[in-house]
Amino acid sequence: MTVVKTTVLVLDAAEPAELADFYAALLDAEPRPGDDPDFIEVVGENGVRLAVRRDRGYAPPSWPRPETSQQAHLRVLVDRADIDEAERELIALGARPLDTKDNGGPRDTRIYSDPAGHSFTLAVRM
Repeated sequence: MTVVKTTVLVLDAAEPAELADFYAALLDAEPRPGDDPDFIEVVGENGVRLAVRRDRGYAPPSWPRPETSQQAHLRVLVDRADIDEAERELIALGARPLDTKDNGGPRDTRIYSDPAGHSFTLAVRM
């Protein structure tokens, strides 16, 4: 018998409910609080699954400063024709652009931070 396994990327935040709502809206998913109010899963019908955990001493990552690492980040994939619309949507949800060095012309990859400071990439689906 094989044991069924799955993985969940867990992001730390001072306010997990707010960050879970951000990712639920961005990824067309729903926040699912459980018995622990400090841990909320975000689950979507299209296979999206991540979680947010309260860290009372949370400090946002400082990347892209060169002296620190990015650690982990999400890569949100969209069709090439939808990347500008997706960018407008995620900024309206509260994301902040981190990669502003090339604001002209089409780009396949764009970097942002979520409301808690975690970096993530909006990229063209291959």
